[in-house]
Amino acid sequence: MTPNDILRRIRYALNLNDPAMLEIFKQGGQTVELAGLKNLLKKEDEPGYAACSDTVLGAFLDGFIVQKRGKKEAEPGQVKRPELLTNNAIMRKVRIALELKEEEMLGILKLGEVEISSSELSAFFRKKDHKNYKECGDQFLRSFLKGLAIRHRERPPAR
Repeated sequence: MTPNDILRRIRYALNLNDPAMLEIFKQGGQTVELAGLKNLLKKEDEPGYAACSDTVLGAFLDGFIVQKRGKKEAEPGQVKRPELLTNNAIMRKVRIALELKEEEMLGILKLGEVEISSSELSAFFRKKDHKNYKECGDQFLRSFLKGLAIRHRERPPAR
């Protein structure tokens, strides 16, 4: 999946409008104009399409975390190094932003028509050099975002 596709799917799943998207980008340290956002959300074959880089998608996901959980102050002497944006990292950032617990993640995946065990799920969130690390494929991320859309759009919000 392309970063543009992931951005569109997250926008749809969480029912985000243009002003909300622009604010999330701003909180992630990325300035995006409304016209630029519209071009990022277009499909590849549409006129005006602009490719979304991993850096831009990463800034959006970081802004989403800041919006949902607040800004984390860096510890003294700690340098933030850019993270390679893999499907695993994308899923991790969405999980962090929405503060999803293991059972909620499994429920979302079930809505996306994927059933896995909790140990299989935890393998996606391990460090890459861990022996039980599992690569998150495009189809798995697609199913996760599909389940997220079903959970957030088709169920009334909890009160």
